[in-house]
Amino acid sequence: FFIMTVYDRVIPNNALSSLAALTIGVIFAHLFDFTLKSLRGYFIDVAGQRLDATVGSAVFDSLTAMRLDARKGGAGATASLVKEFETLRDFFSSATLTALIDLPFLFVFVGAVALVGGPVAIIPLIGVLAALIAGLVTQPLILKNTKAAMGEGHQKHSVLIETLTGLETIKSVAAAPMMRERWRSSVLRQARIATAGRFINQLAVNFAGFAQQTSQVGVVVIGVMLVGAQEMTMGALIAAVILTGRAMAPLGQVAALLGRASGALSSYKALDDLMSARSEIEPGRSYLRRERLSGKIEFRAASFSYPGQKSRALDNVSFTIDEGEKVAVLGRNGSGKSTIIRLALGVYEPSEGQVLIDDTDLRQLHPEDLRKGAGAVLQDVCLFSGTIRDNISLGVAGVCDADLLDAAKLAGVHEFVGATGAGYDQRLGERGEGLSGGQRQAIALARALVTRPSTLLLDEATSNLDAQAEARLIANLSRAAEGRTLILVTHRLSMLQLVDRVIVLDQGRIVLDGPRDEALRTMTGGDRRIESAPNVRELTRAARRIEAA
Repeated sequence: FFIMTVYDRVIPNNALSSLAALTIGVIFAHLFDFTLKSLRGYFIDVAGQRLDATVGSAVFDSLTAMRLDARKGGAGATASLVKEFETLRDFFSSATLTALIDLPFLFVFVGAVALVGGPVAIIPLIGVLAALIAGLVTQPLILKNTKAAMGEGHQKHSVLIETLTGLETIKSVAAAPMMRERWRSSVLRQARIATAGRFINQLAVNFAGFAQQTSQVGVVVIGVMLVGAQEMTMGALIAAVILTGRAMAPLGQVAALLGRASGALSSYKALDDLMSARSEIEPGRSYLRRERLSGKIEFRAASFSYPGQKSRALDNVSFTIDEGEKVAVLGRNGSGKSTIIRLALGVYEPSEGQVLIDDTDLRQLHPEDLRKGAGAVLQDVCLFSGTIRDNISLGVAGVCDADLLDAAKLAGVHEFVGATGAGYDQRLGERGEGLSGGQRQAIALARALVTRPSTLLLDEATSNLDAQAEARLIANLSRAAEGRTLILVTHRLSMLQLVDRVIVLDQGRIVLDGPRDEALRTMTGGDRRIESAPNVRELTRAARRIEAA
């Protein structure tokens, strides 16, 4: 309107005073527009920051609360899935929301063209609608390519995580060329799919630019005809051209936004699947809270199969371990020993049957109370970046130094930490890099003992210890396990000193369950079902040597 007024009234009448007043008004209008846009961007960024904090925390909480049997894919694919939150967050950035806010003003400016130029407004209206239709038509193709590219991205991330976590093994067996080929194949597949998607999206963006340019040309052509017919002034024509450019300007941004919307939609669906996965704590369900568990464990016809596996890791297993009882679980590799530990911790639920803790089905107990009452050392020891103190007190708030020191001495940690300058504040790398396997196991054992749990679940807790360290640990554990339930998965005969009872598994079934000495005599008797297991065969030979001596 400023341009139209200047051309139609100021210039013909040489009204410089009016020009000054109009100029001041326009400057104030632009200052107001600048302030409004700055505030809009600021508030959108603040809202995005809050979204990042709130939704990001919710995604992480869903990940940590998700049941292990509900997880799809490996660690790399899951990590890549969580990374999709960044795609969703970037979509709701200030640029995106600004484009959405500006979208209705396309038609406001088209209306302004109609007020100034009358029938010429049909041209930008057709251009706007054509560009929007082109953007919408390409969406199914873009969405299809986005989903495929996302899947390949997850695969690529899985290869990367596997390579980083197994880098030492890859170097030791010269497997770098094989992993490089896997990485290269994943990158090329994702690049091909992503390139096709970007090309389709760019077509929509280019068409929006084409519509903008042709609309302005059309307005000029039709406007000249109307000016010649004296149905439109020169100022109105110039104003109509400027308003048409302003109306069509956001179209390219909107077309690009539609392409990004497909990626955001795919990310949203992926995150929704993650957040809707079965959680350990089901919403709306009331759990029994137990401050202290006595340590009684019972399996009633429990069967279990790992996700994606047809064979049963445990098949109709039944036994009862009373409070304070010490039990060793023996068996060949893959016989189900570690599965018993996992089911007793509640990280998995039995497919059939029941697992009862203190005569209560563990599915009724709150997972936090269940695990606070048990100290566990799993077969694959996992330490985290941080200090040794952090790793021992992991998951437990307010551990006093006396309890930490007692647990460290019992587990043998103090022997290699107490004499160092950094002591328990020594920092560890990821997964405990810089420590030996035995030292990692010692820290994990101290972690299990620091809370003074009612139940100890040890899965090959001494497999990386030397003979002297193991002998000291056995002596310490015999004191630490007093009054506590102990389930010990082991391949070492020396560890049987700690137990009163032996359970032998084979192919997920119990083939022997009885007092330790009686079980050893049974094994020396030559039961083929029992002697078939390699580690039991070793124990049998050792038991025969002891008996002969």
